Amino acid sequence: MLQIEPLLQKRNVRPTAMRKLVYQFLLEHDAAKALTDVENHFAKSDRTTLYRTLKTFEEKGIVHQIDDGTGTKKYALCEEDCNCEMERDLHLHFYCNQCDETICLTDHKIPQINLPEGFTAEDANLVVKGLCDKCVE
Repeated sequence: MLQIEPLLQKRNVRPTAMRKLVYQFLLEHDAAKALTDVENHFAKSDRTTLYRTLKTFEEKGIVHQIDDGTGTKKYALCEEDCNCEMERDLHLHFYCNQCDETICLTDHKIPQINLPEGFTAEDANLVVKGLCDKCVE
């Protein structure tokens, strides 16, 4: 069984009970999850606490935020050695038009894009849309 406390401590995040539960929830799902998904799972928890947990995870490089074009931000766990660096850690995301899931394809890295002089990239997001392997069947 994966020990969550050391993973959080490694990123300088105090391993509170709620943070461990949210991490476990994200770990159990292949697809990225929206704040409302987390809220629905932890129905008796405070929405602000859940939001702050996700924001802390994002700030500390535990999760990354995905804009899949649906208008709802989604969150997925980062790979263990991820630093969320533009040059090294960007990967492809896939949005399924049928089941509405967004999946990180971490084995498919986005190549570095050379911008014209004077331009500075702050974020990049590549989302491919179609049918996932479960919905194609």
